[in-house]
Amino acid sequence: MMMTEGQRVGKQRAGWRPERLREQREAHGLTLEKAGERLRAVAEQAKLKGIPAANPQTLWQHEQGEVYPGPHYRRAYCLLYRATEPDLGFRTALPGEETSFKLTPMDNRLNGAHVLAVERAIHRIAPGSGEADHFNLQQRIIDAWKRRHTGGDPHRPVLILVGGFAGSGKTELARFFVQLTGWPLLDKDPLTRPLVERLLVALGGDANDRHTDLYRENVRPVEYDCLMQSAMANIKCGISTVLTAPFIAEMTDADWMQRLTNRASSMGVDVFPVWVRCDEESMREYITFRSAARDAWKLQRWEEYMATIDLDLRPAVPHLVVDNRLGTAVSLADQARQAIGAMYE
Repeated sequence: MMMTEGQRVGKQRAGWRPERLREQREAHGLTLEKAGERLRAVAEQAKLKGIPAANPQTLWQHEQGEVYPGPHYRRAYCLLYRATEPDLGFRTALPGEETSFKLTPMDNRLNGAHVLAVERAIHRIAPGSGEADHFNLQQRIIDAWKRRHTGGDPHRPVLILVGGFAGSGKTELARFFVQLTGWPLLDKDPLTRPLVERLLVALGGDANDRHTDLYRENVRPVEYDCLMQSAMANIKCGISTVLTAPFIAEMTDADWMQRLTNRASSMGVDVFPVWVRCDEESMREYITFRSAARDAWKLQRWEEYMATIDLDLRPAVPHLVVDNRLGTAVSLADQARQAIGAMYE
């Protein structure tokens, strides 16, 4: 059964310390009413999906531990108080996770908090295998961001594949890379959904089917072919491009990845597979929150769906990994966007 935020009992959440929200609000000199106004404003500025109502009663329930804040509330709280989820008591910190992430005023344009925030967020990209050159991609993205308005990037063009399971946060991370670099984003779902839905119906299936043999054998190959042909059109012009899709079958197929790498290399383009790691609870929470029709089957048969995926799955080729368990990487990306004033989709 789908669970609404109001049905989540906060006191059952391991590691949650709701009193920290009240401490933060009082430290900022805010009443519940004023905190709600600020929360809505920061969520609107960030263009978060699902602007929280943030009425005083809901905020009071959060602070009392009666209701655990949903993902849109947690992201908005982190932006409002310029803090991480562990700072605000939503959960315990992961091993090695930075907390007390402070931002300084934006007046320092050259080496201020916006630079630090971007670097910290991008440093979530880590090697997923021994041969993966994560420093290379980190530097490409940071350089492209710094050079975006200064006449171009001296590096070879890149093709970044951001993959992961549904609800892992891959689209948010891909958008963040795009906002920093100015490179185009090719997101499989909006790019191919009209074609996929019409094709499924024409074949006698359900427009929202993403789990049957009809989809996997007759539609999915066409869907990914459209995505990759669009990417090839960009890199043939020397345009660095960011792709986001699950890429489950593709990234785990060493031959497929090698063919892509060889083809891109012949055009002077480097390929970087990036895998977004996430945990089951966070994925379910995000899938529930986004309420996409194509996710209905997953939510109705969650245990059956989880039995088909392996959270320890990794690409079969040298790759990079972004650890987004408990939303850590997306939270850092939010902070970096706020620091550089690039809050747009």
